[in-house]
Amino acid sequence: MHALHENSAPAEARMSAGGGKRRPGSVGRRALGGAAMILLGIFACLAAAYAEDEAAPPAAAAAEPEKVDNATCLGCHSDKDLKPETERGKTLELLVAEDALKGSPHADLACTDCHGGAKVWDEAPHNGGQPLTMLCADCHDEEAKQYSGSVHGKLLSAGDKDVARCSDCHGRHAIRPAADRASSVNKFNLSKTCAGCHQGGRMLKTHDVGQPEAVTHYIDSIHGRALLVDGLIVAPTCNDCHGVHDILPSEADGSRISKANVPQTCGACHVLVEEVYDKSIHGQLLAAGDKRGPTCITCHTSHEIDSPLRPEFKLSIDAKCGACHLDRLERYRETFHGKAIALGRAGVAACYDCHGHHDILKLENPNSRIAAGEHRLATCRQCHEDANPNFAGYIVHADHTDREDYPQIYWVFVFMTGLLLFTFLFFAVHTLLWLLRSAALYIRDPKKFKAQKIHARTDDEEYVRFKPLERFLHGLIIFSFLLLVLTGMPLKFYYTDWARWLLDHMGGQAVAAVLHRIGAIVTIFYFSVHLLTLCASIWNNRGVFKDPASGRVTLRRVWAVVFGPDSPMPNLQDWRDFVAHQKWFFGKGPKPQFDRWTYWEKFDYFAVFWGVAVIGLSGLVMWFPTSFTAWLPGWVINVAMVIHSDEALLAAGFIFTFHFFNVHFRPEKFPMDPVIFSGRISRSELLHERQRLFERWDKAGELKTHAVRDEWDSWRWIALPAGFTAFLIGVAIVILIYAAMYTRLVSG
Repeated sequence: MHALHENSAPAEARMSAGGGKRRPGSVGRRALGGAAMILLGIFACLAAAYAEDEAAPPAAAAAEPEKVDNATCLGCHSDKDLKPETERGKTLELLVAEDALKGSPHADLACTDCHGGAKVWDEAPHNGGQPLTMLCADCHDEEAKQYSGSVHGKLLSAGDKDVARCSDCHGRHAIRPAADRASSVNKFNLSKTCAGCHQGGRMLKTHDVGQPEAVTHYIDSIHGRALLVDGLIVAPTCNDCHGVHDILPSEADGSRISKANVPQTCGACHVLVEEVYDKSIHGQLLAAGDKRGPTCITCHTSHEIDSPLRPEFKLSIDAKCGACHLDRLERYRETFHGKAIALGRAGVAACYDCHGHHDILKLENPNSRIAAGEHRLATCRQCHEDANPNFAGYIVHADHTDREDYPQIYWVFVFMTGLLLFTFLFFAVHTLLWLLRSAALYIRDPKKFKAQKIHARTDDEEYVRFKPLERFLHGLIIFSFLLLVLTGMPLKFYYTDWARWLLDHMGGQAVAAVLHRIGAIVTIFYFSVHLLTLCASIWNNRGVFKDPASGRVTLRRVWAVVFGPDSPMPNLQDWRDFVAHQKWFFGKGPKPQFDRWTYWEKFDYFAVFWGVAVIGLSGLVMWFPTSFTAWLPGWVINVAMVIHSDEALLAAGFIFTFHFFNVHFRPEKFPMDPVIFSGRISRSELLHERQRLFERWDKAGELKTHAVRDEWDSWRWIALPAGFTAFLIGVAIVILIYAAMYTRLVSG
């Protein structure tokens, strides 16, 4: 080193003497000299290190697991009696067949290539009795990385010993490639493999698996049937949706079944559907990060996926749409379509028939199926081929309680509701007062009350009150009215069990609709016959309109006949009878005596005119909507539905409650007055309730004219049971109606 310094000093002096300029070649020689010195130093260090290694004793090599051939392992594990027990008393199955690896991709591997952890295999139990380490990751490192980040891997890292590991899915020794039909992860077998944890056993008792019926639902789904029954290899199984080794919970952002990723997962097979969905309002909501945006499983579910062509899917779709569009669902259920769907009729329009399937767009979008104009008309014509532009103006989700947006429907609803409430309230009070008065008379003198009732029914002297044609027409009224109520009320009260039961026993709502129309035709028939016979009677007896003195038709005479005692037209005497009846209810006057028609009978008579006109006309609008909307706006259908529904409820409730009380329920008549079937009224009953009529007949000498001369005795055995059956049906129906109304009011 000193020599180096000494040699370097003159050089530095020479550099200074030369004014800082170096001679050519001096730099290269100095660099070579420095490099030589560095190399000498490195060689010296290596030599010293080598000398130390040689001098030191050899170190022990790193410990490696002992290698054991398979025959040695099978020396013990082929023993059928090798069934040791753990400290907890669990028996371990350690038997391994000699050909266990035959056909497996692992056939050329040694046991210790997969089983690790034990340093010495001669010791039993191995690894000090602790579980051996599975060395799958040594070969399958990429799969192992995916598994460690999966829901299964994270649970395993957290200490869950029951979570699925490699062998739970792929098997133990008899592992086969996934393409092998014998493999537990083959597409045809995978659902069964997953079911090992996700369908039953201890896992369901100790873990929150989430959907324990998932595998069962999958097997019954369109995907499961396509794969497992039809053998379509393109049909998805568990790993096509959930992933293979990288399975994540649905709430994880990277999960294939997270809400944001479901469309892409399904779109892997349903490519065109995904493209359409992405452009829809639902797809745009999801793309914008709006959690309200529904995905495939919102409508199709995750594992219970069924063919959208099957009726079951159509019958369930309104509830699925209603989960988000509850207000729309409530209004849809008020329409015929919504009620029929709820009652199991799949042949009517469901939500997607109008709004679209995956291509749902906003109403304002000109390409929407329900956009005003040609698009909406084309949508209507899918079912109503002769639909016109006015028909397309029918308000599907109209709210009859919304005065601002739907004033015409609102005011009709208010009027009909007011009419119903007023009628029911008025006659409820009237009926209650009558019942209390009759009960008081019975309590005061029960013997007299019973004797009078018995005498009225056993009196042999009888007179004709209703002619055969009138009784026949009333029979048609009973038949058609019961038919209309039995087939119509289930539609109004579609949410009740009895409505579904009735329709099921009729053959379904479609059959009920046909029967309802038959009832309407019978109604039109009997009403027309009555009007014709009424006109014929007026014509045949036109002489009564002539003044006896002048022989000419006078207004006074016409008025006297039209509003006379034999006419059902209301008159001033009816008001007097009503007032007298109310006084009798309160014990403030004698019981009034009536003529041929009482005031409540006249009300019933004209209620039929009102009902047939109102229910009939509104029913025709709904029966032939395209014909009426050819010259009327579409909202007329909405108005007709409100009128038809409320008037039908009013008619059914009134007939089966107040009319039945006036005729059958009141104590004087209970359990049934057969007069409308027999046409007869006894002398005793005439004197007790219709004394004015008896006195008129007696004064005019017409008692013999009205005496009974018919064949009632020969067919009463048919008429009375039929009438009583109809009576009981009516009572049952009105009880069900009131129960349904109460349920609706209570539940909101």
